[in-house]
Amino acid sequence: MIRAYKFLMRPTVRQEQALGEMLRDHCSLYNAALQERRDAYRHVSKTTVKYGMQSAQLKEIRAIDPERQGRWSFSSQQATLRRLDKAFAAFFRRVKSGDAPGYPRFRGVNWFDTVDFPKDGDGCRWNSTPHDPVTRVRFQGVGHIKVNQHRAVIGRVKTVSVKREGRKWFVVLSTEQDQPEPLPATGSVAGIDLGIANFLADSNGEFVPNPRLGRRASEKLEAAQQALSRFPRRKAKDRTANHQRAVEKVAQLHGKVRRQRLDHAHKTALDLVRAHDFIAHEDLKTRNMSKAPAPKPDTDQPGTFLPNGAAAKAGLNKSINDAGWGVFLTILHAKAESAGREVIAVDPRNTSRTCPECGHTAKENRPTQEKFHCVSCGHNAHADTVGALNVLRAGLVRRDANPA
Repeated sequence: MIRAYKFLMRPTVRQEQALGEMLRDHCSLYNAALQERRDAYRHVSKTTVKYGMQSAQLKEIRAIDPERQGRWSFSSQQATLRRLDKAFAAFFRRVKSGDAPGYPRFRGVNWFDTVDFPKDGDGCRWNSTPHDPVTRVRFQGVGHIKVNQHRAVIGRVKTVSVKREGRKWFVVLSTEQDQPEPLPATGSVAGIDLGIANFLADSNGEFVPNPRLGRRASEKLEAAQQALSRFPRRKAKDRTANHQRAVEKVAQLHGKVRRQRLDHAHKTALDLVRAHDFIAHEDLKTRNMSKAPAPKPDTDQPGTFLPNGAAAKAGLNKSINDAGWGVFLTILHAKAESAGREVIAVDPRNTSRTCPECGHTAKENRPTQEKFHCVSCGHNAHADTVGALNVLRAGLVRRDANPA
């Protein structure tokens, strides 16, 4: 199996400058390759430029510009071109399927934060000084950088990436390792219902409270964004010191909320995986659930619109995004695979409207957000617990219908 590790790097001032230059030059290569594809397709001949054609030009580009492009790893530059090729492949896939296409865009130097090295030992070397008590990673054109390795790396390192987050630099490793030993069986199964009032409810009647991390940080974020709004929009190189500090303050607060949300998701998923052999959850499409409602034009008064509930939906969308259901489910599946557990997603329709006692389904069964009262048999329970029970039953049926 493939596992990723992320460690904080501690570069010197010169190394940090070199890392910034590496990102800048890879960004320039990405934008130039994108421009070449655009110009070729706009030509009368409608020429399509592929990755192989652009990769073949790298040798000449490096010879013409040895101080910039010729300074960095050839393989990492190929990875940057593949990154653009994947963006175009995704664009054409969305066009074919009828989704919103989203044509690949040019990247600003502050929005290009990652450089990939496809193979350890080709332009980079993890643990480049194995006899040194301090772990170091070496990058071509930068040198040996200290790494705060807070845990052991298991398996063979496959790829290495450099990532910038604000003023911090990280190295991300992907390793290939043997399938770990599964956790001991517990004999327990559970269904979970994700929500806003509570982060989740399980089929055993237990609840995990919603930390509402974004809401808790909203006052500080609002103050920081108001301070930032006093400065006119400028490119990074034209900002004053105060303007740059205001930008970094907003980024720092958002980064803290993101890390807290990840920490909560990891701990909650780990508790579920340790406690249950089988977990069923709703197959939620969070992107669709957090869409803004479509506008309603007023046919009687052209140019005006009727109320469409956008204000109320905006608050719900904010709560959905703050809960981070998508991130949590991704982490849950990854931890379950590593622990030898089984996780199944089921159709969420009517899970909170169906009585777990008699099977009657009706909208009236859920008179309030929290209360469930079956109009057929009179069963009373918490609505989220009822949803989790129905999710578990649907998951077990699906598991038995499709045995491994």
